[in-house]
Amino acid sequence: MNGVCPAIAAPLLAWYDAGHRDLPWRAEPTPYRVWVSEIMLQQTRVEAVRGYFSRWMERLPTVRALAEADEAVYMKLWEGLGYYSRVRNLHRAAVQLCEQYGGELPGDYETLLALPGVGDYTAGAVASIAFGLPVPAVDGNVLRVAARLEGDFTPITDPKLKRTVRARFAALMPHDRPGDFNQALMELGATVCLPNGAPLCSGCPLRHLCLGYQNGTAAALPVRAAKKARRLENRTVLLARCGSLVGLSKRPGSGLLAGLWELPSLPGHLTPDQTRERLAEKGWQIDKLLSLRPAKHIFTHVEWHMIGYYLELANRPEGLTFAAPPDLRADYALPSAFRAFLSVIEEET
Repeated sequence: MNGVCPAIAAPLLAWYDAGHRDLPWRAEPTPYRVWVSEIMLQQTRVEAVRGYFSRWMERLPTVRALAEADEAVYMKLWEGLGYYSRVRNLHRAAVQLCEQYGGELPGDYETLLALPGVGDYTAGAVASIAFGLPVPAVDGNVLRVAARLEGDFTPITDPKLKRTVRARFAALMPHDRPGDFNQALMELGATVCLPNGAPLCSGCPLRHLCLGYQNGTAAALPVRAAKKARRLENRTVLLARCGSLVGLSKRPGSGLLAGLWELPSLPGHLTPDQTRERLAEKGWQIDKLLSLRPAKHIFTHVEWHMIGYYLELANRPEGLTFAAPPDLRADYALPSAFRAFLSVIEEET
């Protein structure tokens, strides 16, 4: 990189001051609120986070409240956000903060970085926004802005690139407004310097300083390495009823969707007869079996192609936990992968 132009700070902050998005965590940027919002925003759209953030703060308004919460509570509040290791790390970090720092986040970048689930971006965001420390917060949005500003064709996944960008922005960050500077860069990447070859250059406050714009290469940047194809998995999902109750199982403690409740499923796409046969071997007594509409769910590295069956059982097989439909919404954290099948009983909840 040639070095981000040092003249970007003034026009960037003026643009940010003139009309940035009104986000709930910006209105009251306490360390805890900033930290929770940044963890929620990882790999999740801002609009999707708004409701989750408000519900979380109403139920778990402090570090100590989170540390003392039962797993079922914070997992349910996170239901649908995905990447559930994030919320488990939030809880682990909250416990650590209560044990070592009196239930408060420390105003030190290196100490923040040592917390479970906190990387250099999150530590930089909390340090700068909540504590006013001049530390960069470089995420994918900021890397994209930097690549276009400098007309840089280095692959954005190159680890050296992120270190270089952090050093560049650290050198030109205004020490009186580090949090606003970081948020302005994030805002620019999220609302103007958009991904997938679609920058809105006409509305960019840094257009006159941008080599990508001047050279006509902004839409081609940043350069990304080819993505590895997702692994495809076929699943047969079972919406099993025994009377008014719905059968659930718990996933293993490690791997995809670790430790979460789910609708039980079988590998492959099974016919009704194959399903009956396989479940009879497990001791399931099936009174009725109906086909459900198929569904698909995409994870980062895996894609599930699912067919489903609605079952009415004459018994409660071992290995299943049975819950009333209203309790599914209130007490059990179920991944959004099963939402299409749960819609069959949605009116009951």
